[in-house]
Amino acid sequence: VKEVAKLSLVSSACEVVSAAYASSKESHPCLSSVCDAAEKGVQSVTQATASCVQPVLATLEPHVAAVSEYAAKGLDKLGEKLPLLPKSVEQILSDTKELLSSRVAEVKEAVSS
Repeated sequence: VKEVAKLSLVSSACEVVSAAYASSKESHPCLSSVCDAAEKGVQSVTQATASCVQPVLATLEPHVAAVSEYAAKGLDKLGEKLPLLPKSVEQILSDTKELLSSRVAEVKEAVSS
């Protein structure tokens, strides 16, 4: 999970969603109250679950480490095949706009000639 979160595409997408969430909470007081209550509920459940799951995770730690290693290798291979992963959302949007702009220019040129 940490490796996936480090990817520029994932981290920048999380930042965009987080900013939209914060903006929505600021803009709508009713939504803010509901979100605050939900956040507190999730926090409580997370804390309770973590204390219960910790002994099980300690037992499974060697297996989790092996799975984590395989997942990291798979993620590296995926990164090689998907060049978008190391890019941020902003960079992808910029590249897409640039590509579309050049294609539209080519079409205009072809039509005019």
